[in-house]
Amino acid sequence: MRDQKHRSPLGSGNAAQRFALAGLALGEARKKNREQKWPVVLEGKRDRAALETLGFVGPLEILNRGWDLDRFITYLYENYGTRNPDGGPSICLLMDWDRTGTRLQKTLTERLESLDVKVCHILYNQLVKALKPETRVVESLKSFDVELSPFIEQEDPLEFNS
Repeated sequence: MRDQKHRSPLGSGNAAQRFALAGLALGEARKKNREQKWPVVLEGKRDRAALETLGFVGPLEILNRGWDLDRFITYLYENYGTRNPDGGPSICLLMDWDRTGTRLQKTLTERLESLDVKVCHILYNQLVKALKPETRVVESLKSFDVELSPFIEQEDPLEFNS
């Protein structure tokens, strides 16, 4: 109990560096999501809500929508193709980095790549590396909004003309 009082809310001592890495990766993905309509594929509605809290406004596709995996993969292939306009990955996969999410990430990647769909794992890999001490689920990114936002904004500054 005593140790919990003195622990940083951000986990280990290098939390600031790790949150910077996570925030910059999220900022880069948010920019592509908004500007290029680059889809981010998530597990569920709470994951989408978390990314929307962080300013994502482009396509956020939800895996858990009552469809079987074949139908969902066909939908992604038909709607987003195999490459984005600059020749890079057409889809960003961002499953949770728990046991189930890791399996889904691997299965979706294998199935999509068998159709020649290029998949991006950069955001997933950065978040796994940076945030595993604090969380293993996308939906909890919402609770780190204050810590992540400055770094997201550094990579993808949003201008509000309201």
